Amino acid sequence: MDRAELNLCRQFNALVHRAGARQIFQVAEKLGDGIAWYALIALLPFCGRHGALVALQMAVSGLAGLLLYRYLKRTFVRERPFITHTAIQQAGEPLDRFSFPSGHTLHAVCFTILAVNGFPMLGWVLLPLAATIALSRVVLGLHYPTDVLVGALIGAGMAIATLTFLPA
Repeated sequence: MDRAELNLCRQFNALVHRAGARQIFQVAEKLGDGIAWYALIALLPFCGRHGALVALQMAVSGLAGLLLYRYLKRTFVRERPFITHTAIQQAGEPLDRFSFPSGHTLHAVCFTILAVNGFPMLGWVLLPLAATIALSRVVLGLHYPTDVLVGALIGAGMAIATLTFLPA
């Protein structure tokens, strides 16, 4: 399993040698650092009461997601691929030392589900953005595919929990 995951990492990471692809994924990484989500949370209240509630959902789930993923990173202490494997080129700046799970992916999936649930027309922008952010984590050598998969599953679960306990 580890060998298969490393091979996937190498294949995705090879994209950093293509200048255009590298730039796209580096921009996605920066947007996934929070810029896109903070801007969306700030703008949604201007869409009325419903927008304010969706912004509240995103803020609450974002804080819970931050606490959960930091706890999991301290618990599992999985080194990032570029640290463990010299064949993986680091092409992005990690926000912390450990890779499991991907916080960028967790938040991208959670926020996308919440925002699209409230405003379906945002799906045209947010679904490709979330997918690119998730893919950027492996392409830039910062995460293993399983880090991203688990981050996505946690993010989806958090969005579902938020919609259940704090419906719009």
